[in-house]
Amino acid sequence: MNLILLRPDELAPAEAGSYRAVLSDRRLQHLREVLRARSGDEVGVGVEGGAIGRATIVALDSAAAELRVRLSDPPPPALDVTLALALPRPPTLRKVLQQATALGVKRFALFRAERVERSYFSSHGLHAEAIAEDLRLGLEQARDTIVPMVEIHPEHFGQFVRERLPALSEGRTSLVAHPGASTPCPRTPIGPVTLIVGPEGGFIPAEAAALAQVAQAIDLGPRILRVETAVVALLARLSP
Repeated sequence: MNLILLRPDELAPAEAGSYRAVLSDRRLQHLREVLRARSGDEVGVGVEGGAIGRATIVALDSAAAELRVRLSDPPPPALDVTLALALPRPPTLRKVLQQATALGVKRFALFRAERVERSYFSSHGLHAEAIAEDLRLGLEQARDTIVPMVEIHPEHFGQFVRERLPALSEGRTSLVAHPGASTPCPRTPIGPVTLIVGPEGGFIPAEAAALAQVAQAIDLGPRILRVETAVVALLARLSP
């Protein structure tokens, strides 16, 4: 955690343009057990949807931490990549949400494919609270505050491609990661992108053919990577 992320409703006005915040959850535990912070120390902070800055620890014990917060700077710029991801196993989804959020992705679209287990759409990892926690962890890692949007599309793959993907791709370059494609993934930013990543085992031939009509297939090389590794590698190539 490189930034203590605060909700707007946790801030109370204090003196000289600063704010007061009191923490008693896992952020308190992080301050005490990981940072080994003490009263008088300064830590990085940010407010969801807003600025980042510094906070002085006014008081700290096993029950709560009181912070005096000063917000001064904007969060880092977003990565203009919409990530359309065939819904992976719940542990993999957690990794992807956290890591892609840390890299600056602000829009996720989770969709069905033939090699996606239907039970994944009823997993605890898709509950709003679980997704929100993974996004916060990614933001805290990267010292960011702008919470990404996560859309869930449980409809049939063909319906997703026909009815949902066009809106996700409008005005953007559409790329689909597919092992064996003849075009390598770009190594520099190419403007707004919709990046489509399939499930473990890849898209079946009919799905790959359907996507080839609307997106450029790209390849990362001869190594076959896990979804969470491939996503990070792809985003890193497309980042400034």
